[in-house]
Amino acid sequence: MAGLSFGVLSANAQASKIEFEQYKLKNGLDVILHEDHSTPIVAVTVLYHVGSKNEDPTRTGFAHFFEHLLFEGSENIGRGEYMKLVQNNGGILNANTSFDRTFYFEILPSNQLELGLWLESERMLHAKIDQKGVETQREVVKEEYRQRYENTPYGSFLPNLFKRAFVEHPYQWVPIGSLEHLNAAKIEEFRDFYKKFYIPNNATLSIAGDFDKKELKAWINKYFSTIPKGKDIVRPTIVEPKKIAEIRDVIEDNIQLPAVMMGYHTPAQGSADAYAVDMVAQILSQGKSSRMQKSIVDEQQKALYVGAFPFPTEDPGMALMFGITNMGVSVDDLEAAIDVEVAKVQSELISDEEFQKLKNQIENDMVSGNTKIEGIAESLANYSVYYGDANLINTEVERYNKVTKQDIMNAAKKYFTKENRVVLHYVPKKAEAPANEPEMKEEKK
Repeated sequence: MAGLSFGVLSANAQASKIEFEQYKLKNGLDVILHEDHSTPIVAVTVLYHVGSKNEDPTRTGFAHFFEHLLFEGSENIGRGEYMKLVQNNGGILNANTSFDRTFYFEILPSNQLELGLWLESERMLHAKIDQKGVETQREVVKEEYRQRYENTPYGSFLPNLFKRAFVEHPYQWVPIGSLEHLNAAKIEEFRDFYKKFYIPNNATLSIAGDFDKKELKAWINKYFSTIPKGKDIVRPTIVEPKKIAEIRDVIEDNIQLPAVMMGYHTPAQGSADAYAVDMVAQILSQGKSSRMQKSIVDEQQKALYVGAFPFPTEDPGMALMFGITNMGVSVDDLEAAIDVEVAKVQSELISDEEFQKLKNQIENDMVSGNTKIEGIAESLANYSVYYGDANLINTEVERYNKVTKQDIMNAAKKYFTKENRVVLHYVPKKAEAPANEPEMKEEKK
């Protein structure tokens, strides 16, 4: 792939342009349709523009909790039947939550398209929010928290980074939120959250795959047009203050090898600088021939793993770096080695060859991300919600192509600075000293 020119790749992408139709229902539901008859399957997806950043700071974790809760059933779907209906009809389903959105999807045989539409309309209008469902899902979320954050080595690094990086913006808590907040919440609070956010004018119905468009539109009208429009959503306007000093901390964890975690404040996704920041991260760590892999892992052998990756968010967020030390290497040495590679990007323009390789990687990743219908449906929804332009699925590569080598250097200088970051050193927990045994005195005879 690296040997192909960016122009050839762009021409290929243009030839495989993703066609779609977009329209709104009177209740505000955004609808996006991509027709593809290559395989007899269809992806039915709904993106709700609600994530952890929309939560009350005293009730964090609600958006993620609803990711689970809205599989409990509805007025017309029995408890536990939602998944069975999909699976028994040859489909799969899932959902995920981020700082900015909650996303549900079903992938079904195309002859079960109407089932998927009915299920999502039931989720939007008739979800069952009762005490039993809440208690059930509380236990599910508690177990997820234990598995993901407490029982996984380095698993707590995202909560620890974000709560130190953000002091005012709601990105300071991660989507799973606080178990204490969920335990304290009353059933009315869950119902109010549902009524506020899970409404047609806060949702995007994106469908891709094998369907008859005329028939599909009739079904969409049947199942969604009568759902009442909700109140307009008031979104957070908090701006995180500019950082002027590095934040550092040490975290003891159940690990064998120390690690360094870094988070650099970066601009919101879709902004011009965001593309340059993304390219800085790819130069540093994408692939076996990336700079940090070659230098720090292969040549210096200071790390078992090291990586840099942007963490795209609707509001200004962070780019992350993560490195696990090799045996006998100090975490300070690993941090210094990472800093050296960042400094090179800040002080030297990348070569023409590396720049071409970077562009080819980006093009390849974007094309690969849209090889499945569920990926296309999700991308269309994301571009529409976050960028206001679903057609970026076809044209976003042009934004990357406008980034120059100087732009990349400038982004590295502007954002990847010490005063703009949080640094965490993860170290093994200290072994607890054994309790002193009672002194045994020999009795005199």
